[in-house]
Order: sequence, then C-alpha cells, then structure tokens
Amino acid sequence: MTIHSMTGYAALERDLGPARITLELKSVNGRFLDLNFRCAEELRFLEMPLREKIAAAIGRGKLDCRLYLQPNNAAAPQLSPNFALVQQLGTLETQVRAVLLAATPLSVAEVLRWPGVLAADAITPERLQSECFALFESVLAEFVASRAREGARLGEVLRERTARMRAEVAKVEPMVPGAIADYTERLATKLREAVANLDEDRIRQEIGVFTAKIDVAEELARLVTHLTELDRVLDKGGAVGKRLDFLTQELNREANTLASKSVSAGVTAIALELKLLIEQVREQVQNLE
Repeated sequence: MTIHSMTGYAALERDLGPARITLELKSVNGRFLDLNFRCAEELRFLEMPLREKIAAAIGRGKLDCRLYLQPNNAAAPQLSPNFALVQQLGTLETQVRAVLLAATPLSVAEVLRWPGVLAADAITPERLQSECFALFESVLAEFVASRAREGARLGEVLRERTARMRAEVAKVEPMVPGAIADYTERLATKLREAVANLDEDRIRQEIGVFTAKIDVAEELARLVTHLTELDRVLDKGGAVGKRLDFLTQELNREANTLASKSVSAGVTAIALELKLLIEQVREQVQNLE
C-alpha cells in the first residue's frame, strides 16, 4: 500500500459554455483533517456534498478547496426575452394609461431594459451539480496522486536514513568490549590510587557495578528492533505518520541512553550521529499522512 504525503495540489477547470467552473485542491501538514472551503455563491449548495467526499478520501492535512464559477467571455451570450414579463408590462401600461391619459407609451428599448426581460442562457442547478461532481472526481484523483508521488519520495528518504542508522548501530557492538576494557583499566587505576588499602576483590566488585551500568547491549537491541519496525511500517504503507512519529520518539530515547552510557569518544560520536539522523527522519515523518 502506498504512503501519502500531506502536501498535495491539483486544479482543473471545465467549460460549460456561458461559464466555466474551476476547482482547486491544495494541502499542507496538519494533525487532523482541517478543511477550508471557499466557493461561489451560485455553487454554495454543493459545499456539504463535496466536504463529505473529501473527508471520505483524505485522512489528515490542512486542506483548502476552492470552487469558482466565472462567466465565459469567449462565449457570446444568447439573449431571449421573457415574454410573460413583457405581457405583464403591457397589461400594466394599459391600466396606467387608462388613468393617466397623458402618460407616454413604453418604447421597445425601455421594455428590453426592464429588469428580468432579457436573460442569458442559464445553467440549471442540476447541470451545475453534475458537472461539478464530475470535475471533482478528476481533481481528487490528481490530488491523491500528487500526495502519493510526494509520499513515495519521502519514503525513499526515510529508508535511506534508516539504512544509515542501521549501519551506525552495527559499528557500536564491536567497539563495546574494547571500550569497556579500557574504561575498566582506567577505573581500577583510579581506585587503587584513591584507596591504597582497597583489596582486589572489592575493586572487581566496584568495576562490575560500573560495567553493568555502562552496558549498552539492550539499547543496541532496541535500536535494531525499532529500525526493523520502521522499515516494516514503510513497506506496509497506508496512514503511517502517527506510527512513525512514535517510533522516532523511541529511537531518540535509545540514542540518548546510548550517549549517556558511552565510555568512549567513538560510541559518543555514533550516538550523536544517530540523533542527527533520527531528527531528520522525524522532520520528514511530519509530512506523512
């Protein structure tokens, strides 16, 4: 299953003759689905159906939907008189002139200028709905595809960072025995210098306690486990953002512990590199649905 970015964009328009419809969808990161809808007043009756369609297809992100209806200047309007209104005007003129004998008769130009007498070919609400829904399906398909393309690119980045982290973790294990042996020798020397009458058994006991405290085997095992889970989640796909965000928190926790237990400059440097890579992963994960 594909993973999707929360960043996407798509826009299309459809020519209806007297007018054209333009529909635009764009989104950025967001913890939840935050839908901002703007549309022409003539299309306001379509807002709720379109909101429902968006909510059914999109899980997370701050999403803007723009729906416009604009006159098509390239199309010459086809005018036709409203004969029912013209007839009403004629009846009213007759009634008025019966009372006001000196009243001037209405001219053809005055009748045609009367509000509502001339009307351009109108687009029915039924056609508007049908055309908008068809346009929306096309825009939504492109919008989802753009989020999928961006998600695929982010997935490649995350897999590359995961591979680098796995390589860094693999470097630590061979370094640990030598680091512990060196630390043990330095600690024993300091104990002997500090307490001249301390016997060797007590020195070994003290060293054993400190060695247990600096053992990083569990941290390394958990780091490998979390990295394996991160790869598994990416391979599974779908809505992975929240799960990956949790995994980056756990990875960062183990990297911090590794750094705090480190007794060698080499292990410390690896722990810091891990923290840098984890932060890069975390930043990218914030873009995923």
